[in-house]
Amino acid sequence: MSARRVWAIKLILSTMVSAAAIVVGLLWFQEISSSGPREWGVNVVASYPHDPSAYTQGLTIYNGEMYEGTGQYGRSTIRQVELSTGVVGRQKALRPEYFGEGITVFNNELYQLTWRSGLAFVYDLETFTLLRTYQIDGEGWGLTHDGERLILSDGSSELTFVDPGSFEVISRLPVRDIDQPIDQLNELEYIRGEIWANVWFDERIARISPDTGEVLGWIDLTGLYPRAQRGYEDVLNGIAFDPESDGLFVTGKNWPRLYEIELVPGSE
Repeated sequence: MSARRVWAIKLILSTMVSAAAIVVGLLWFQEISSSGPREWGVNVVASYPHDPSAYTQGLTIYNGEMYEGTGQYGRSTIRQVELSTGVVGRQKALRPEYFGEGITVFNNELYQLTWRSGLAFVYDLETFTLLRTYQIDGEGWGLTHDGERLILSDGSSELTFVDPGSFEVISRLPVRDIDQPIDQLNELEYIRGEIWANVWFDERIARISPDTGEVLGWIDLTGLYPRAQRGYEDVLNGIAFDPESDGLFVTGKNWPRLYEIELVPGSE
């Protein structure tokens, strides 16, 4: 067989493998983006150690690294965490008067909200050096971005889109499941064209359309870490998606485990 023919066969095989990978990705995206409110359950793919003293307020993965923001006055931090072991690497403590809230990484900088101080902090991702401080209206809860805008929750049924360079409000989005406002929106993650939101003291994650605010579906995590085994405030809070591996991770406030999960269809 000639070298040219061998090269052509290798090229065809490589193209077929790449196409198959694309199809798998599209099927996963189609599965979680079906129209209309739907119920989903989860399978646990893996379970990893998580700092049980971490009052998780924000969770995100950027370039394969996991970052976490924790809360409580005098205990709030930002930290880089080794996913497989739960070991905390770099860490920066907030001043005791600040209650840390949601985090996200945008343009290689880490953004963090505070609860009732009316401030948002921006840090250098590599050193956690504070670069800028912005004022925000109202309370800060969850934080994510869609590649262009930051998306904030404040514990209400409304999400706020802001300019990451100025924190000027671009728009506000009421969130509803059919006609019912969904209050207490908490930690956020933007996943392939959808906003996923924890709801305070709810065992479910809401999948929200960023265009209409309609709830596209619910992911039920009841029993993942049974309520009887945790404190009253130790609620589900923390969603992280790794676009490189399609890994989906969840945890909660003071939870001893971080769970990698996959979705399974539930009852309608």
